[in-house]
Amino acid sequence: MATETPEPRVADELASRRTGMAFQRTRMSADRTLMSVIRTSLSLIGFGFTIFQTFRKAHEAGLIVSSRSPANFGITLVGLGIAMLGAGIGYHVVFMVGLRRTRAKLADNGLIHADSLFPVSLTLMVAIVLLGIGLLAIASMTLDIPPFR
Repeated sequence: MATETPEPRVADELASRRTGMAFQRTRMSADRTLMSVIRTSLSLIGFGFTIFQTFRKAHEAGLIVSSRSPANFGITLVGLGIAMLGAGIGYHVVFMVGLRRTRAKLADNGLIHADSLFPVSLTLMVAIVLLGIGLLAIASMTLDIPPFR
């Protein structure tokens, strides 16, 4: 009994679809990586801001003489969170541009179907908004201006 092998076109079609799905999985994986960066940087920004505000209020209430060292530590944490988020956004954008280019080349050569959408990442949009909030927070902390004064 001989085993029948599928026609070359059928095998090519299946390989093309699997490769297309691999691109979607890779895109979603990049989003998950950016979400991890967001969680970590948001924790750093939140802890830094909380430390800064706690010691500032304790100093204003006369509970402590100087709050400069803890305030500097809080500002450093916020700065570290902002830097990490900025680097994560940059890495994500560079990676996604490369992935889109590779996908477009394969689609142009007829090696994959590019019928499914490759939308802009909602995670990226959220990261950019959080970066703006972090920049606003550090400006408020260092320059003693609203909105987080």
